[in-house]
This record gives sequence, C-alpha cells and structure tokens, in this order.
Amino acid sequence: MRRKHSEVTDIKEIERILSLTNIGRLATNGPDGYPYVTPLNFVSLEGNIYFHCAPKGEKLDNLKRDGRVCFEVDVPLSYLDIGLDPSRPICNLHQYYHCVIIRGTASVVEDDALKVAALNALICKHEKTEKFNPVTDDMSAYKACEVIKVKPVSVTAKSDLGQNVPEENRRAIAQYLFKRNQPGDREAVVAMGYDFK
Repeated sequence: MRRKHSEVTDIKEIERILSLTNIGRLATNGPDGYPYVTPLNFVSLEGNIYFHCAPKGEKLDNLKRDGRVCFEVDVPLSYLDIGLDPSRPICNLHQYYHCVIIRGTASVVEDDALKVAALNALICKHEKTEKFNPVTDDMSAYKACEVIKVKPVSVTAKSDLGQNVPEENRRAIAQYLFKRNQPGDREAVVAMGYDFK
C-alpha cells in the first residue's frame, strides 16, 4: 500500500469496517477477459464473506469457471469541499473514507448447515435484529438460491482520515466538518479522534 499512514491492519477494525455497510462489490473474471463487477448484499462470518444469488446468472457462471475474485467495500465519510478554504486548488479537494479489499477464492456452499448459517447471518445483519423466523433447509426460498463463500487470500484495508495532515490543520478540518454537519461529517470527526461538544 502506497499510503502506509492510512493502512488498517487490525483484524477487529477491518471487521468493524465490513459491518458498517450492507453493500459490497464483487469482481469476477468474464469469459471475454473483462472484469465483471456486481454490487451485492453480504455478511462477514468467521473470516469469510458470504452472499446469496440466483442459481443462474453471469456472476455465478464467471466464478464457477474461475474462482479468483476481488471483493470491495467502501464507507464514504466526509467530502472536503471548497467551503473549507476557497483558495485551495481543486485537486486538493478530498474524500475521507474507509475501505476493505479482499482478493480470494469464491465457491458455492454445498454444506447445508453452513448455507443455513450464512443465510441467517445475512438476514440478522441486514435486519439489525435476531428476532426473525430463521431460514431452514426445508424452505422453498432456501432451495431457490445459492450461497457463495469468498475465502480471503489477501486482505487490505484503509481509513483515509487525514493522518498525514499536520495536527493544527487536521483539527481545523475536524472543526469545520463538525460545524458543517452534513451526512458523514460527525462520523468522520469521531473517526479522526475528536470529540467536540
């Protein structure tokens, strides 16, 4: 990673970033040599990524032919607009964010118990509750979908929060974001390590 100051290596923090969003993007290798990127709902479970899909389709065809995939999530926080400093060059405008990139091997889950566990974990994550009728292997919906497991080969993560900005400037940015209070601003301020009242 070129910007080492933004690198995240702590596995708990990587899991936290994965928990912040419900949508990830899966890149598979198409038969024509072009990558094919699909947004999808996912859950991280015991170190692997799981998602469900229809039993037929381009994404499934691609990963059955070539299991090498790349999975990415990003969590946009604050965009530093020209309101911070109207004299700043346009190329210095910036987006703060978290992201995780996983290179791995994808395969269809054949084990019924694992498929049930992955589907229930997916529902629990997206519904944000454990109070739902759990999926069982005798349900028609269970039989009508596939569950895919992405086993990581490598994981990289980054939190771009102005770590390389001098402290005085960084604090001024955080104060600007706190006062501006657009979606993502307060989360960015907290992630930067500030607690303004």
